[in-house]
Amino acid sequence: MNKVEICGVNTSKLPTLTRAQKDSLFIKIKEGDILSREIFIQGNLRLVLSVIQRFSHRNENADDLFQVGCVGLIKAIDNFDLSLNVQFSTYAVPMIIGEIRRYLRDNNALRVSRSLKDIAYKALYAKELLMNSNSKEPTIQEIADKLDVPKEDVVFALDAISDPVSLSEPVYHDGGEAVYVMDQVKDSKNTDDNWLQNIALSEAMKHLCNREKHILDLRFFEGKTQMEVADEIGISQAQVSRLEKSALKHMRKYM
Repeated sequence: MNKVEICGVNTSKLPTLTRAQKDSLFIKIKEGDILSREIFIQGNLRLVLSVIQRFSHRNENADDLFQVGCVGLIKAIDNFDLSLNVQFSTYAVPMIIGEIRRYLRDNNALRVSRSLKDIAYKALYAKELLMNSNSKEPTIQEIADKLDVPKEDVVFALDAISDPVSLSEPVYHDGGEAVYVMDQVKDSKNTDDNWLQNIALSEAMKHLCNREKHILDLRFFEGKTQMEVADEIGISQAQVSRLEKSALKHMRKYM
């Protein structure tokens, strides 16, 4: 994001336009003057540059974001109306941001269905409307009521378009060692208790004969039924059952 040259454009030498120049050029653009359009685009590339700085936390290629931002700039030029009596930048910035966000969502490694995306975008729009009218953060239920869809659909849709976070992404830095996402994620499977239990289980199995070990291995580690075990080792299902119960009872003495 700190590159001087982006997409072959030397960003340190980008021109700037006054509001009067922009208004004058825009009148000519509406009349179909291609040169004025080119000058207007060049004079507003700094706007694109300032917008993509907001996405500097993303591991995205600056050249790609700049190109997408330029598409948003051109769309803003095509749709801007001088009679609105607002500065072009006020109108263009949301257009550029929207174009970049759309690009990031559509190029996400996690593919989301179009219908789910549509609900998510409508939910974000409804959220903004509710905030403006009520001056407070709306609840999921209020957004769902506004869209006339189930609350669960709104939750799933908003979760689907949220950006995935890397486990290696730092969340806190106090000047020393950084704290990463993985440091705050709990592992409920590989706990000390489970680790010690596995050691105890392994030690207890050492006290069994080879035949008992083989039966327990087939039953509880390979997931076979007593009939399948009986067929494999050539004894009856009743014998397998007795040997299994005897082995488990013997192991409990050492657990």
